[in-house]
Amino acid sequence: MGGLFGIASRSDCTGDLFYGTDYHFHLGTRYGGMAVRNAQGIERSIHSIENSYFRTKFEPELPHFHGTMGIGVISDTDPQPIFMASHLGTFGLVTVGKIANIEELVRRAFGRRRYFSDTSGSGINPTELAANLICEHDSFEAGIRAAQEAIRGSLTLLLLAEGGVWAARDRLGRTPLALGRRGDAVAVASETCAFANLGFRTEAFLGPGEVVFFDAEGWERRVPPGREMQICAFLWIYYGYPASDYEGINVEEARNRCGAALARGDDTAVDFVAGIPDSGIGHAIGYASERGIPYRRPFVKYTPTWPRSFMPQNPAMRDLVAKMKLIPVRSLIEGKRLLFCEDSIVRGTQLKDTIGTLYRCGAREVHMRPACPVLIHPCEFINFSTSRSTLDLAGRRAIQELEGDSPRDLAAYARAGSPENRAMVEIIRRRLNLTTLKYQRLEDMVAAIGLPRETLCTHCWDASSRF
Repeated sequence: MGGLFGIASRSDCTGDLFYGTDYHFHLGTRYGGMAVRNAQGIERSIHSIENSYFRTKFEPELPHFHGTMGIGVISDTDPQPIFMASHLGTFGLVTVGKIANIEELVRRAFGRRRYFSDTSGSGINPTELAANLICEHDSFEAGIRAAQEAIRGSLTLLLLAEGGVWAARDRLGRTPLALGRRGDAVAVASETCAFANLGFRTEAFLGPGEVVFFDAEGWERRVPPGREMQICAFLWIYYGYPASDYEGINVEEARNRCGAALARGDDTAVDFVAGIPDSGIGHAIGYASERGIPYRRPFVKYTPTWPRSFMPQNPAMRDLVAKMKLIPVRSLIEGKRLLFCEDSIVRGTQLKDTIGTLYRCGAREVHMRPACPVLIHPCEFINFSTSRSTLDLAGRRAIQELEGDSPRDLAAYARAGSPENRAMVEIIRRRLNLTTLKYQRLEDMVAAIGLPRETLCTHCWDASSRF
């Protein structure tokens, strides 16, 4: 997915930019980058973060960075920030999202005799494409607006210009942006958890397609928010940091409500409830509280040296990280009936290994309660998953086992309690060697988040969302 942080300050902003960007490290897999603006122009730095932490790569460079305005990014896709010289002036650009029609837009650019310089084995850099779309117009405001209209998928961006910073949320608001204010500075972030320890208070959440311009003195709206919103529901279920708010709704509180909803439909006899660290913990606390069952930690996460398991691009390394970071507590496992809450089951590979560890440690029963429905469709909008194929999804593999490569009615599998849904869940349960497996109902998940159903993107569960 990725995350953004930008700041304009009356004094040097480098430290705030560094820490604010670092608070988005959990959102990305490949690159980190920062750019600052000073009297000499724009200084930038980009590093790979696939095998290291953001701080370890950028901290040695901080003494050489100076400026009162800056932008930072944690990127799932391409090296950023992009640095551009144009008729609009020299600017830096960072983006998150997914340009689903990138091939069409590139062909259009080639037809106009445009070219792209920042290419790699994976093709055109989507941030450079966005910069080129912006530069087709006579102002940043017009260029950003036109780019948002041209792109299918999502594009949320920060643009470091000469007099301040432009911030734009994608047209349907799939990825969040929040504005924060401190006495001497204004900041914008994907995750509001970046504000607290830097002394900022959240002042506003940008609406879908909204564009603002800010400097150290304040911010002003340049493009009003649209009426339609399709914010990714998975932010509250898995991706978001517990201390963050989106649309004014806290992630940890939403997860507690999700867990409570799971508990209200369950009477399974167990000895205690646990969460798969980290994002399953909030769901498990809500479940345990609702049913009055003890909450325990039969797995302890070793955090000093192991990153999140989705971080490495290589699947074998991803599985190794998942195995090594969770240390079982045998005395809490042996002979026990355990119920785990998990944010989701995407591929199921790592979870199967985790369940195997529990049985090797003497677990009597292992029950699993994912906080969302079965994932059936790949993400088309924000690159939330590193899956390379639709059949990587545990749900689609189960459907293939039932029907082959051409399922007749995927919507039937998405309906909780339907014969097709029950058959799919049973295959996943057997494959993972679980005692029982019960998924969250979509309507209960939506109610736990607390936004109207039509404002949430739920495409990966029911394919209902649109470009």
